[in-house]
Amino acid sequence: MPTTLISGGTVVSSTGKALADVLIDGETIVAVLAPGTKSLGTDLKSSVDHLLDATGKYVIPGGIDAHTHMEMPFGGTEASDTFETGTRAAAWGGTTTIVDFAIQRHGERIMDSLAAWHERAAGQCAVDYGFHQIVGDVNDDSLKVMGSLVDEGVSSYKLFMAYPGVFYSDDAQIYKAMRVGAETGLMTMMHAENGPAIDAMVGELLAQGKTDPYYHGVARAWQMEEEATHRAIMLANLTSAPLYVVHVSAKQAVEQLAAARDNGQNVFGETCPQYLYLNLEDQLGAPGFEGAKWVCSTPLRSKHENHQEHMWRALRTNDLQMVSTDHCPFCMKGQKELGLGDFSKIPNGMGTVEHRMDLMYQGVVNGKISLERWVEITSTTPARMFGMYGKKGVIAPGADADIVIYDPRGHTSIGLEKTHHMRVDYSAWEGFEIDGHVDTVLSRGRIIINENTYLGDKNHGEYVHRAPSQYLI
Repeated sequence: MPTTLISGGTVVSSTGKALADVLIDGETIVAVLAPGTKSLGTDLKSSVDHLLDATGKYVIPGGIDAHTHMEMPFGGTEASDTFETGTRAAAWGGTTTIVDFAIQRHGERIMDSLAAWHERAAGQCAVDYGFHQIVGDVNDDSLKVMGSLVDEGVSSYKLFMAYPGVFYSDDAQIYKAMRVGAETGLMTMMHAENGPAIDAMVGELLAQGKTDPYYHGVARAWQMEEEATHRAIMLANLTSAPLYVVHVSAKQAVEQLAAARDNGQNVFGETCPQYLYLNLEDQLGAPGFEGAKWVCSTPLRSKHENHQEHMWRALRTNDLQMVSTDHCPFCMKGQKELGLGDFSKIPNGMGTVEHRMDLMYQGVVNGKISLERWVEITSTTPARMFGMYGKKGVIAPGADADIVIYDPRGHTSIGLEKTHHMRVDYSAWEGFEIDGHVDTVLSRGRIIINENTYLGDKNHGEYVHRAPSQYLI
């Protein structure tokens, strides 16, 4: 097995940082050493196969994006990033593991849908990948099969309180699924928006001639998110199911999660970079049809209502535990433009998998979060939340050598013509400037990004057989 030494860097974990060298044998970290440590009297630098100089840089565990949608069918089209293009873009941005979603639609069997997603991803991923299971048809057969998901390395499943006629589950179905989740050690993930009420608002707005992308945000008002979040919490409380609410965007929904956690309930929440930096007025309200670029659900919130600052504060106080992307890009041409004249037909989603680590590091620079918290919310907690910790999310002996060398003195200019590897015809982050740079990325010991060069391939990524969450009680 080839050996690699990362020398001279500052190793950052969720609990602290220290100057240290990292020794890798093949795919595995074998030692974290004091700088300059010798082996049998020999300088390690001269005895390894590969030497990476990280002097003046941070050495962090590879990012884990626990919420992506590669090739997801939605709104009469399909997410533009394939597993090949999306995981390559992830690698460029310092993400070395994704957890995507296998999709069971109405009338399909869960295990058939899981097999279909394995077929899509196998041999197509530049980085390692796992699956959550979307349960889009809660019926007797689905409830029976859910208990077998953990054996398949799928320890979490997702329900939708939105999108009636597509993925929507009513309260009775949610109750039944949560009962199974609680009994079998599955983490329940929830898209918490009141779908039927949203559809009613959409109909009213369109009838009034309000068809622009801006009204996507109006129709999916924060009250719809807060109400659904509260309802999900109550159903989880009744069934003793652990609950993880995805893409939280409204400060009122955060308050519901915080109150439940203060009462001892086992509930969690993630937010996404778009809810920390973008807003209803400037993005969704952009001139003409430009706002379609930022149509996603939950929607961007008003800059006048203090949602963004509340999200940052919740990340500092652990009222929110993680930052994922909900990466689900659609091109403007031929996809987003399906909603010209009717915002409800714009495919929901945007591309961020390439930029999450940088955008969250900018939060460190801006004083929003600490360096250690950056690592915690982008790597360590995702690993613990979704059954990968020990192998992923940490720089320690025995862990996979998923490592990013990050240069705090570097600079990254985000834009379609600058740093863009996602398969989408615009950048949702055009013009953003980052005071830092991903220099080198290792995935299981293999250098896949180095000095602005991609060295990986689509056959490298392996399926991660996930254990139950470490947050189960």
